[in-house]
Amino acid sequence: MLDPFDAPHDSPAALVRVEAAALEALAKRLDGPMYGKFVGVTNLLLTTVRTGRRVVVTGIGKSGLIGRKIAATLASTGTPSFFLHPAEALHGDLGGVMQGDVLIALSYSGETEEVLRLLPAAKRIGVTIVSFCGELHSTLASASTHVLDVSVDREACNHQLAPTASTTTMLALGDALAIDVSRRLNFQPQDFAEFHPAGSLGRKLATVQQLMHKGDALPVVSPTAAMPQLIHEMSAKRLGMTTVQQGGRLLGVLSDGDLRRLLERNGPYAFHKQAQDVMHTTPRTIAPNLLAADALALLEEHKITALVVTEDGTPQTQVMGVVHLHDLWEVAPGKK
Repeated sequence: MLDPFDAPHDSPAALVRVEAAALEALAKRLDGPMYGKFVGVTNLLLTTVRTGRRVVVTGIGKSGLIGRKIAATLASTGTPSFFLHPAEALHGDLGGVMQGDVLIALSYSGETEEVLRLLPAAKRIGVTIVSFCGELHSTLASASTHVLDVSVDREACNHQLAPTASTTTMLALGDALAIDVSRRLNFQPQDFAEFHPAGSLGRKLATVQQLMHKGDALPVVSPTAAMPQLIHEMSAKRLGMTTVQQGGRLLGVLSDGDLRRLLERNGPYAFHKQAQDVMHTTPRTIAPNLLAADALALLEEHKITALVVTEDGTPQTQVMGVVHLHDLWEVAPGKK
């Protein structure tokens, strides 16, 4: 493997390899002596969540930007968290910090003035301080209950001035903490969906119940419905199918493709038939609490365009709605 420091300084690949080497060094520390410290922090964050307290992340400059991302990742994966600017904290924002909260302070040198000025007030409130430091004998590290080592051999910057490899290491460590805590909290896709309701990600994580057509938008006919009524219901609800129900219970389904094939086989005699004569009595169904991605997989597996949503996901039970392929296009990138 190419030593990242042997490559030309102007090589983009060399710059990326500097950061990759820093991440590999972090991973080795986590496999070794730093593992116990990492577990100690995750246990602390678990206790924080379970006692109704929050994780407060602070830092300034590039470390502050990384801190904002770590706070956002924690919050979106089940750990209540927010970012606190250290300077603003000393001008009133510290009022949002409560006894029992955890303060994660990011400073590679461990001597960032704005962060250090925050520590006495934080300790008076009664928060536990966790630091991400590259200098383990710094003022910040000495003042912290838990210290996680983010040291790097060098930055990607030729002059060793711009934080690059060090901030990448901070970010990766923050992600590792967030995901490990999330896993130990048994945070599920359904929980993740609650925090991501918008955009394509929100649609992918939405439940079938959130996307289904229901009420007046649900196509439904009785088993004795005549052909004109079937055609009218399909046209009016515009889902290319209709459910056949009795007392709210699913008896079968009929699609516009079924109707076309019926007319091709029977001609005008098809108009004498009722829904119960031509419906599929074993339709594909799905439970309301499954994710949209699960519904899409079923539709693609069986090469159909709609699923009936029933109370327990099985036929012959109470109908709740219909989910159509069109409702799920945003679930799979590139499908429009």
